[in-house]
Amino acid sequence: MCDNNTVYIIGESRTNMDNAITVIYNSFYIAFEVNAETDEIVDVGCVHTISITENFIKKIFIGKNIIEFEKDIEKEVKKRYHGTSQKAILVSYKDALKKYLDVKRKYY
Repeated sequence: MCDNNTVYIIGESRTNMDNAITVIYNSFYIAFEVNAETDEIVDVGCVHTISITENFIKKIFIGKNIIEFEKDIEKEVKKRYHGTSQKAILVSYKDALKKYLDVKRKYY
């Protein structure tokens, strides 16, 4: 359930040309709902072709501090996620983090 302390941020990245996500959507997107007071990721969604992809990505991100997780994200994704969108996940996260930090500076 959404509350007044959360913000919605989307990160975007390109994926491999042979990736089904690129064929269907042209880009890879991850959406984050983040508690702006604690920086905790409370929900995640992404474009995907099979539901296990989104469910797995949720397990990587939900409950993490979006800012502090930056130093660990590359290691965790490379260790756990072995789909063709691995690099796109990292780029999308970093894009979303940049946007989130801009929102924090402006409104919080």
